Amino acid sequence: MLQTHSRTHTCGELNISHLGKYVTLCGWVQKSRDLGGMTFIDVRDRYGLTQLVFNTDSDATLREKSRELGREFVIKVSGTVIERTSKNNRIPTGEIEIAVDSLEILNTAKTPPFQIEDETDGGEELRAKYRYLDLRRNPIRNNLVLRHKMAQEVRKYLDGLGFIEVETPVLIKSTPEGARDFVVPSRMNPGEFYALPQSPQTFKQLLMVSGFDRYFQIVKCFRDEDLRADRQPEFTQIDCEMAFITQEDILHIFEGLTRHLFKTVKGIEFEKFPRMQYADAMRLYGSDKPDIRFGMEFVELNDVVQGKGFGLFDNAELVVGINAKGCAEYTRKQIDELTDWLKRPQIGAGGMIYCRYNTDGTLKSSVDKFYNEDELTNWAAAFNAEPGDLMLVLAGPADKVRKQLNELRLEMGGRLGLRNKDTFAPLWVLDFPLLEWEEESGRYHAMHHPFTSPKPEDIALLDSAPGNVRANAYDLVINGTEIGGGSIRIHDRDLQALMFKHLGFSKEEAQKQFGFLMDAFEFGAPPHGGIAFGFDRLCSIFAGLDSIRDVIAFPKNNSGRDVMIDTPSTIHEDQMKELKIKTTL
Repeated sequence: MLQTHSRTHTCGELNISHLGKYVTLCGWVQKSRDLGGMTFIDVRDRYGLTQLVFNTDSDATLREKSRELGREFVIKVSGTVIERTSKNNRIPTGEIEIAVDSLEILNTAKTPPFQIEDETDGGEELRAKYRYLDLRRNPIRNNLVLRHKMAQEVRKYLDGLGFIEVETPVLIKSTPEGARDFVVPSRMNPGEFYALPQSPQTFKQLLMVSGFDRYFQIVKCFRDEDLRADRQPEFTQIDCEMAFITQEDILHIFEGLTRHLFKTVKGIEFEKFPRMQYADAMRLYGSDKPDIRFGMEFVELNDVVQGKGFGLFDNAELVVGINAKGCAEYTRKQIDELTDWLKRPQIGAGGMIYCRYNTDGTLKSSVDKFYNEDELTNWAAAFNAEPGDLMLVLAGPADKVRKQLNELRLEMGGRLGLRNKDTFAPLWVLDFPLLEWEEESGRYHAMHHPFTSPKPEDIALLDSAPGNVRANAYDLVINGTEIGGGSIRIHDRDLQALMFKHLGFSKEEAQKQFGFLMDAFEFGAPPHGGIAFGFDRLCSIFAGLDSIRDVIAFPKNNSGRDVMIDTPSTIHEDQMKELKIKTTL
């Protein structure tokens, strides 16, 4: 019970056990119904909804006052809890109502621009403009309650294991690696800039040097990058670091955190999470974050299909496909539509080959000119296909075609109902490449960040075959979404200097950007490693949402704008002068 001087109860807690009790409620008018002899008002707060009744026994002035109430008026009422004659079993308060004898209008309200209902008539942009009204709706409120509960459980779990929550700076140094920084001009240091942190990475490593061997923080981070459903310019991480540990310790503790959240928040218990090598994830799923709620693993066909005179296959670096179980009845129109979907610029496939394993046992492909039925039987054997299945095949450069087939696999999984949001499939992906080649810059970049440790047995390959060096890195994936990622860090100055060298940093550049960290390593840096979870993404998966926006109280749109407060916006010319910023048209 939430008792204050203004109210004795919330609008969601009264039930049949409170009959005869005199109560006071505060809230917003959801709707009113004037039936002549009786007036009913639904009053709502964040805890629920209660029906109020004003009848012929009520004071005439009170009844007239109740008829003045509009939607979203803020009111305070007092009265006696009575039993409803027409009960509503869909809400916890549905067996009772309040016979009101006192009504105070605390504030009036304009008619809202959309209905404050679970199923609203407001479009996305309109609701974003009036986000404070959208937050009154049950689905959005429930998402934020879920987020709150998850944050509390994270703190409880990590505190129980001796982690200390430490706040790290928000105004830091800009670095060239990673996504674009948001920069902040310094008034007291004209011409110099802070950056907002993309993560607290270097600070949490310095905390390990400082002897805080178990650190965590639920922290805001910022990236000036193109946006989509699972990205925002500002986002929240569960950021963690530990000293004197191995990779196995990290996996054990943070798998434990994830299992704790599933159990306490969703009531779901998991056994040990499966693990997969990065190389296997790419080979079998074409993705470093595979959705393993369903199978449809890739089948490589080079040995089966090449050398038969079909140029597309014969000249391809990789011929690979998936088996869509039970889809042999797809019409030509459905297959053409799927092919057109693959040809969209976002995916860029040149086309798709298919082979039906008909229910009568015959095989029919789109390349029968080149392959007879015996040869198609070899296809079916490679796919482990059965009558009724449809084999879908792509060919081309290996990396490109794997990405395209990954998109096709996910699309087919969705069409076949295999990606149920109430089913959860966590997975550890291990042993990522340390470096990845970027054609645009003509050099290697760190796949995670420059502080990730290489596998000790691969260090010798840094000079001869840098692309083959594996990292002591790991990602946690749930339902095809990367939820968390981390690594064992470099804690030796010489190895860190070698890493900077292979990333194209001169000694001077490395010293300017990260000299503070290199210097710290000379004062007894312990072995350490950590992980960061995308808290918004984790909450959205628990809530069954495709977008992270509805687990964030005040999100930005796809253009990085907050349309409610209309920002980003220009600043006054006097502020520009103070900051020594010149504008050019």
